[in-house]
Amino acid sequence: MKTGITGCTGRMGQLLVKEVLAAQDTTLSGGTYRDHVAPPDNLPIFKTADELFAASDVVIDFTSPDSSVEHARIAAQTGKPLLIGTTGLNLTQLDTIATSAKSAPILVSANTSLGVNVLTALVQKTAALLGPDYAIEILETHHSNKVDAPSGTALALGNAAAAGRGLSVSKNGVMSREGHTGKRKVDDIGFATLRGGDVVGEHTVFFLGHGERLELTHRATDRTLFARGALQAARWLSKQPPGYYTMQDFLKLD
Repeated sequence: MKTGITGCTGRMGQLLVKEVLAAQDTTLSGGTYRDHVAPPDNLPIFKTADELFAASDVVIDFTSPDSSVEHARIAAQTGKPLLIGTTGLNLTQLDTIATSAKSAPILVSANTSLGVNVLTALVQKTAALLGPDYAIEILETHHSNKVDAPSGTALALGNAAAAGRGLSVSKNGVMSREGHTGKRKVDDIGFATLRGGDVVGEHTVFFLGHGERLELTHRATDRTLFARGALQAARWLSKQPPGYYTMQDFLKLD
């Protein structure tokens, strides 16, 4: 499987390059980059994403929301599979990517950790089983350099909890609390954000009942796990027909 990496000199891009080079069943077709970090000597660099897609069987993209939308457009034009791990995508951008997925297999995930995606499925099931007597609150912690909040993973967990309750984060999500907020509403799904140090990523979903609480937690200690999960999912994606996919589809968790 000839694998292309957009943003190959970024933090995730470099890890993906190492994973692909270490794998026995993949070859590195090349990459693109926009910053001033010198690319590895063993990595072919393409001037445009169009050239990278033409040389690849599948492309993995951890860049920026606007770039990911453009890469989805190229995937649709070429019919090449595209895995998007970019965070911070808004609803309009996700809708545009979903339109492109009608012409190519595209998998979108804010977190390519296998453990996090199992957690997401557990959260949805737990929210449905426990019902409205258990308040849902989500706490996420990341390193100081993360620029979006709440994290894409926290939002995905919130969406899973909302789906289990027949709610929606857009209507029921509470992103911040300050001052005299009033009594908590039964259907609120709260989000809290911590930033500092070099924390790779920690997420806890609290189900707070009367006399007990259930906490579902995932802690990432090595960023390599995201690259490893992305490559595993890309292998699967390369064999799928056009469509919009998630890690839940790859892991058959639905």
